[in-house]
Amino acid sequence: MAGADWTEAFLEMMAAERAGAANTLIAYGRDLADAGGFLAIRGRGLADADTDDLEAYFAHLGAQALSAATAARRRSAVRQFYRFVLGEGWRADDPSRRIDAPKQGRPLPKILTREEVARLIDSATRRDTAAGLRLAAMLEVLYASGLRVSELLALPLAALARDPAYLMVRGKGGKERLAPLNATARASVTAYLPVRRRFLAKGVKDSPWLFPSRGRAGRLTPRRLGQLLDEAAIGAKIDPAKVSPHVLRHAFATHLLDGGADLRVVQTLLGHTDISTTQIYTHVAQERLREVMQTKHPLARKADD
Repeated sequence: MAGADWTEAFLEMMAAERAGAANTLIAYGRDLADAGGFLAIRGRGLADADTDDLEAYFAHLGAQALSAATAARRRSAVRQFYRFVLGEGWRADDPSRRIDAPKQGRPLPKILTREEVARLIDSATRRDTAAGLRLAAMLEVLYASGLRVSELLALPLAALARDPAYLMVRGKGGKERLAPLNATARASVTAYLPVRRRFLAKGVKDSPWLFPSRGRAGRLTPRRLGQLLDEAAIGAKIDPAKVSPHVLRHAFATHLLDGGADLRVVQTLLGHTDISTTQIYTHVAQERLREVMQTKHPLARKADD
């Protein structure tokens, strides 16, 4: 069976045994054609390519202006193709097996500076309304505790009824952790509580949620909170694209590390199971430090003059 027939058989298998979607099959067909075109330049084909040929192709992908997802899919298509060919006994080896794909750089999370966080909260506070008090309370709690948006909106009223210094939060996987609340956040919640009942639906006497809503869910939704944050960002003269509840969680972690907090402590406060997830914030802190050195150090400024 020729190499072209191998490709056709591979795509048929993907459709029949793995229920591959039509668009996926088209993409895989194009990916294998791309690999075949590269190999042809080297005087090879998919049928007789060796490890050096495929290593060169993978390196070629890394040098192209492709998205990380497209390059990863093309490598995956080649690997799956050769596993199939090996399984069918058409080749005695899998030339792609021992090739390591280049590691994709993990994008650094967006963050806000301390000054931007202060402006955002001030923008909410300036709205001298019940909605302003509620948004200010949510922002203060997010920034003080590093909660996920789902954790914030699932907070019961009882969790803050007694002005606690810590919250008991149930996070991912049902795991519980303590989240800190500073005096400013507690004061903001205290200011909000007298107007909380204004957000109850008509005819509803009370709600178990700290941040109830008149909507069907009975509590504020992530989408609505995102809309409120956009409004606060505009009021603070900050690009709304930079602001989200998760960005405030990033700011919480990064600013702690900037202040000298231990990485293990930040891991515990964020509720991360794996410390490697938390380590991304050390890179953010390093990038910020590098930026400060390049823009603020007198010798760096002289070099630019």
